[in-house]
Amino acid sequence: MHLEYVIIALFTVATAVALIARRFRVPYTVALVVTGLVLGTAHALEPPHLTKELLYAVFLPGLLFEAAFALEFKKFWANKLAVSVLAVPGLLLAVGVTAFLLLPVINGLHFVDDFPLLEALVFASVIAATDPIAVVGLFKALGAPKRLAVLVEGESLLNDGTAVVVFTIVVGAVTGSAFSVSVAVIDFVRVVGMGLFIGLSVGYAVSLVIQKVDDPMIEITLTTIAAYGSFVAAEHFHFSGVIATVAAGMLCGNYAVRTGMTASTRIAVATFWEYLAFALNSLVFLLIGFEVKVESLVAAWKPILLGFLVVTVARGLVVLLAHVLLRRTREAFPLTWAAVLTWGGLRGGLSMVLVLGLPALAHRDLLVTMTFGVVIVSILVQGLTMGPLLRRLGLVGHRSGALELERLRGAARGASAALDELDRAKAEGSVSAVSHLAVRPEFERRLESVKQAIEALHVDDAEAAEGERRRALARALTAEKDALLSARASGTMSGEAAEELLADVDARLVAVQEH
Repeated sequence: MHLEYVIIALFTVATAVALIARRFRVPYTVALVVTGLVLGTAHALEPPHLTKELLYAVFLPGLLFEAAFALEFKKFWANKLAVSVLAVPGLLLAVGVTAFLLLPVINGLHFVDDFPLLEALVFASVIAATDPIAVVGLFKALGAPKRLAVLVEGESLLNDGTAVVVFTIVVGAVTGSAFSVSVAVIDFVRVVGMGLFIGLSVGYAVSLVIQKVDDPMIEITLTTIAAYGSFVAAEHFHFSGVIATVAAGMLCGNYAVRTGMTASTRIAVATFWEYLAFALNSLVFLLIGFEVKVESLVAAWKPILLGFLVVTVARGLVVLLAHVLLRRTREAFPLTWAAVLTWGGLRGGLSMVLVLGLPALAHRDLLVTMTFGVVIVSILVQGLTMGPLLRRLGLVGHRSGALELERLRGAARGASAALDELDRAKAEGSVSAVSHLAVRPEFERRLESVKQAIEALHVDDAEAAEGERRRALARALTAEKDALLSARASGTMSGEAAEELLADVDARLVAVQEH
């Protein structure tokens, strides 16, 4: 099958999965992986393999930049200590603990002959990076504390770069490069520091250009150059492309947006990156499913289960230690959050791509199988149980008012639609006036009852009421913008007048979205 047909088929499948996942309230990324597993087992498609080149050239820069672009620096900075502890020393500790726990068990159970420490470190560094896309989406849908989402997302942005650098150093040691702790530390600081410098330089240069232009299409293109250009430049000089893209994304999303973009452009740029992230996530999680051979995972279920347990225990120890270290600081987080941070440390495509790039090691096949298996178990088990865990810990209880309001709004729409249909049927003569008079009061009473319940909920639940107010305002502003766009397109309003009014509407829309 030609590549263009495969891409169309993948997007078609992703769209269908998104609709089904929304209908049954299943995490979208989990549904994509399951679909990829099923289609891959059935050999329904032959998609491109998820290689390091494909991940680095297409997926990783776009996904990292979008997440960094959308992350408010003020919120990130308010949690800088907690995020940094988890993402840098926490990840290094997790690598050490994972290798320390894994080595005696693998050798004791004789999964392979003579499993060395360095290969245990390779697995630990491969599996270290977290990919919380599935749980961050759940946080937003269920209304988990916003600071918790910032911790999870901020850590993931930084630990991707840390994990890649650690992996490179460990693989170098395994393949015979000269290794010492001091050299490894210097290499780590150099790779991360120069990646940060390149990312900030590219992001700042793009921000200066954005300040000089006022064209949404050009500014979208400039942010795309910042995303992929910073990554390519850093990787070309053997520095961290991940860190470079994250730095460029945060600078563009906080500095360039505020100093160089009009409200209309901000909406256009944010919409572009939101869609691109959706498209890239759809493809990468489908490809993860396609990449895995179910029969090989089933055959190696014991080492996979061991790997998953060891990784989870190591993650738990690191998060618990961070909880203890931070408890007397402003960035302390409760023990319930520690449970969520532990269970929310899902693994994703980066781990699979890193392990596929391993050189010919003695136990490479075992490392690949364990990594693939841990990623799949992590996405399926942790992704599907995160919602119940949040509810069990009481971290989404404050959303009950908002959920009840959503139910009442649905009931109001249903009753209104029923009344409209009765009136239409009477007008066209398919329902008699007598029947219309007999049936209509029932729906009128239902609609009035629902309206009263909504008003009462607004009084009792200020947070739900404020959310409803913002949604209503956004809906009204969107309708106002549609009317202005139609007037400009039909020629009933000059382009200059329309642009001025549209800029005002977009500014009000941005204000609604930011508060």
